[in-house]
Amino acid sequence: MPANTTAPSGSSDAKKTGRKKGRRARLFVIVLVLALVAGVGYGAYWSVSTVRASYPQTTGSIELKGLSGDVDVKRDDYGIPQIYADTDSDLFRAQGFVQAQDRFWEMDVRRHMTSGRLSEMFGSGQVQTDSFLRTLGWRQVAQKEYDTVLDEETKKNLQAYTEGVNAYLDGKDGKDISVEYAALGLTNDYKPTEWDPVDSVAWLKAMAWDLRGNMQDEIDRSLMTSRLTEKQIKDLYPDYPYEKNKPIVGQGAVSPATGKFDPEAEPSENIGSGTVEGATEGLNTQLSALSDTLDEIPALLGPNGTGIGSNSWVVSGKYTTTGNPLLANDPHLAPQLPSLWYQMGLHCRQVSESCQYDVAGYTFSGMPGVIIGHNQDIAWGFTNLGADVTDLFLEKVSADGYQYDGRTRPFTTRKETIKVAGGRSRTITVRETNNGPLVSDRSAELEKVGKKAPVTTSAPDRGDGYGVALKWTALSPGKSMDAVFELNRAKDFTTFRKAAANFEVPSQNMIYADTEGHIGYQAPGKIPVRKQGDGTTPSPGWSPKYGWEDEYVPFDELPYEYDPDRGYIVTANQAVIDDSYEHLLTKDWGYGARSQRINDLIQGKINRGEKISTDDMQTMQMDNQSRIAAKLLPELKKISISDKDVREAQKLLEGWDGHQEPDSAAAAYFNGVWRNILKLAFGNKLPKEMRAEGDCIYVKPVPGTGPVDEQDKSVRECGQRDPDAAQPDGGDRWYEVVESILDDQDNEWWKAPAQGREEAIDSRDELFARAMEDARWELTAKLGKDMSTWSWGRLHRLTLRNQTLGTDGPDLLQRALNRGPWDLGGGEAAVNATGWNAAGGYEVIWVPSMRMVVNVGEWDKSRWINLTGASGHAFSAHYTDQTDKWVEGELLDWSFEESAVKQSTVDSLTLKKP
Repeated sequence: MPANTTAPSGSSDAKKTGRKKGRRARLFVIVLVLALVAGVGYGAYWSVSTVRASYPQTTGSIELKGLSGDVDVKRDDYGIPQIYADTDSDLFRAQGFVQAQDRFWEMDVRRHMTSGRLSEMFGSGQVQTDSFLRTLGWRQVAQKEYDTVLDEETKKNLQAYTEGVNAYLDGKDGKDISVEYAALGLTNDYKPTEWDPVDSVAWLKAMAWDLRGNMQDEIDRSLMTSRLTEKQIKDLYPDYPYEKNKPIVGQGAVSPATGKFDPEAEPSENIGSGTVEGATEGLNTQLSALSDTLDEIPALLGPNGTGIGSNSWVVSGKYTTTGNPLLANDPHLAPQLPSLWYQMGLHCRQVSESCQYDVAGYTFSGMPGVIIGHNQDIAWGFTNLGADVTDLFLEKVSADGYQYDGRTRPFTTRKETIKVAGGRSRTITVRETNNGPLVSDRSAELEKVGKKAPVTTSAPDRGDGYGVALKWTALSPGKSMDAVFELNRAKDFTTFRKAAANFEVPSQNMIYADTEGHIGYQAPGKIPVRKQGDGTTPSPGWSPKYGWEDEYVPFDELPYEYDPDRGYIVTANQAVIDDSYEHLLTKDWGYGARSQRINDLIQGKINRGEKISTDDMQTMQMDNQSRIAAKLLPELKKISISDKDVREAQKLLEGWDGHQEPDSAAAAYFNGVWRNILKLAFGNKLPKEMRAEGDCIYVKPVPGTGPVDEQDKSVRECGQRDPDAAQPDGGDRWYEVVESILDDQDNEWWKAPAQGREEAIDSRDELFARAMEDARWELTAKLGKDMSTWSWGRLHRLTLRNQTLGTDGPDLLQRALNRGPWDLGGGEAAVNATGWNAAGGYEVIWVPSMRMVVNVGEWDKSRWINLTGASGHAFSAHYTDQTDKWVEGELLDWSFEESAVKQSTVDSLTLKKP
């Protein structure tokens, strides 16, 4: 989370500049102390002692208050801990202590984010973000879960974890915990406080937000109505290609009577789209402002879009070299430093009623249990299901409340006071309708939006216009925390499904394998049942015909699969089931480019009579093939090019197989062409509210203007295209958009008017030729004129940025906390999903945040890797010690059984009962 996120929408340039100057002044002080802490200037002796003071003790012994017996913590040469205890409470108490040793700064910032209290740490630059998060009320919902919903055993585990964290904090100053506190201490008097069990529960709300579904698509479709026809919008949101990209589940609908698949079930009637009649005045300005506000929150958690998802697949033992199932998983999330994940093993020395866990895998710092991994009996993985669990409702509001069913109802309101480090506290009013909190209250750009529903003094922190309320499953108390512990203890598919039934948010695809040789899949989650409409556009909040039914889709009617005949299951954010399924899960699936590539790779091995090995699974995870390249290359190579420089670039595509290796010049050029095709065909036709900032075009340099490089203004012309245009992000939805019109040379989308020095475009081939020319000069500006030096990795780079103090500010601060860049292969919608957004450039903005291949039943032959390392301490040897191997697609050996853990242990610590 940046200490200085993007300025709120609606702020003037002067306000932005003033705020940036203030933040930079604070950051300059932080830089000075970090320079000392890192030993970059005077006071090297003091700086070394300060750094070492925050390093965890990993050998010897420490007394840990509350233990009923001694606990062993064994770390391997990557600092990954395996914990051994005799009771559940001791196990989770030790987990809290150890995670706090390595990651408390990260944990502390996360809990301030989920509770809307970042301003207490980082000052006034976070007030707008805090205001929005307070409006959502994550902390209040988490508190209700803890107080009224969660099982007593879950709360006991959370309390033990909390005691372990607080035992670590006991008696420590901030500088003894992390160097970031030493820096922060020079700008304000913030001091870390004790952990609370609800701090752990609230983090699941943040993850649910990151994986919330189609809210942005809902906004975008509404914004498009200002400029596009209904048919054009339909063109840009094509139906899921079931005939080409297989859904996860191969059978038909689910029988409501049995909860099992019925291949002969009749398809239900299509669910029609809802329209918001009489509510369009001011809607686009309202939604555009909301979209800008939403963009600030992903700045904390990572981008949200069509590329965010994951890969997972499981192959039955009948098709593997081991004779047992193999399971792979790599969740795609924003790159973070430290990584979102923390690898760990939690072992009861003897599994019994009083000590129930023997599990290892990927955890969240700040939360007990294992999220993804395996125990002695089963393995599991997650990908984002993408269910539509959020709806926006346009509300008619007045001083007295909001309209519903012809009557005015009073808002549910609460006051929230935001404390600000180094400044005065701010108070906001949060208002809720029957559809949820008014998220539009937090936007500053709603003045003079609409005339029909003026907002008066009841909410002075917003302007006039219709309100926009957010209805979201995560804003109701749920049992997902229970599900984590149930999953960790599951022994078979029955107990796995029982755990899945409580995994309500975020809604995930869950894959499964066990030591008996079975494989399976379950779609869990709270999935709303809509009274009317399909959730693709905002609904009229004042009409009782819309909204959600009181009950969600019954769990027994959610899709699942067990030992399918094909012998494998692939989940990669594609459609879960075909459109004969009776319930609406979403209209906005990922379009299946990644999932079908994985299907093809597995089925190809089977068709050739080959067995799939652990190495094969690992190789598949690094598959770099571009699905859209396979479609476009034949056409691009046929284009007649007269300019010799552009023709030279075109030749790169001849013989290229579509694999996006980091050293490939052809991959660099193709992705440049793809980006420019999208810009030319669609960029001038989308509404200004969706426009990407800082977009430029590149033209051939004027003779005699000197060398061509990235700073050469002769080849870089910014802002020349239609200023009201937007730029597509280039995800696999756009693959389908382009493929659907590829054979229609004269389709209207291929046409563009003359602009500036550019002539009009009248056909597909003319547009392709222009895109190839523009890409040639864009890459010339970025990579140089000599194409022998071009490579995809030089364009497609990953920089790991510390998510708090390392995202902005002077170079010295960023060098101290950040790492990179690394040149990467892969790309958008490839299996090796190193995502980039065509609207903004080629930089890597989401990644496989970890990778694992589980060898079921032969656990010590499993492999895993994290994006960064175990430690959150910026100068620790384990800060990014896994990253180079992650870049190369390597995996580490994953020890699980006690003998293997003993062999890999390099540091042993005993936590002793006082």
